[in-house]
Amino acid sequence: MMNEVFDFIINSRKAFIQLIDGLTIEELNKIPDGFNNNIIWNFGHIVVSTQTLCYVRTGILQDAASVKFNEYYKKDTKPSYTVTEEEVAELKAIALESIEKIKEDYANGKFSSITPFITATYGVQMNSIEEILITTIGHDNVHQGYSWALKRQI
Repeated sequence: MMNEVFDFIINSRKAFIQLIDGLTIEELNKIPDGFNNNIIWNFGHIVVSTQTLCYVRTGILQDAASVKFNEYYKKDTKPSYTVTEEEVAELKAIALESIEKIKEDYANGKFSSITPFITATYGVQMNSIEEILITTIGHDNVHQGYSWALKRQI
């Protein structure tokens, strides 16, 4: 079952990357009237959030210092600078590589004992890595949906 979950996350991220690949750097950075973020922020947010939920909120890591770009894309942030094409490329790579790393760590039992936590967004207690990864699917797709709405506005 978990192989299918990982496959779904990876395939969803590949679809998000296709959306990004069809836009210019200006379009990715544009914040349309009535919105407070842009397409690349939504993408960066899913990249850092999954890593933070899986490793930091579970107690595996002490803090999010090892999660690249976390300060710019974590919950309650907004775009504060123009993202470069180099950063977009790096975010796309991390989007897939981080899931492969989580999959590897899952297979090696790294998440067998986690500290349960309540999500800030949904207010639901996460008791296992499986629950976190299933929640990741929904979270990723919410932000991909926001990005499609943003695309219609640019």
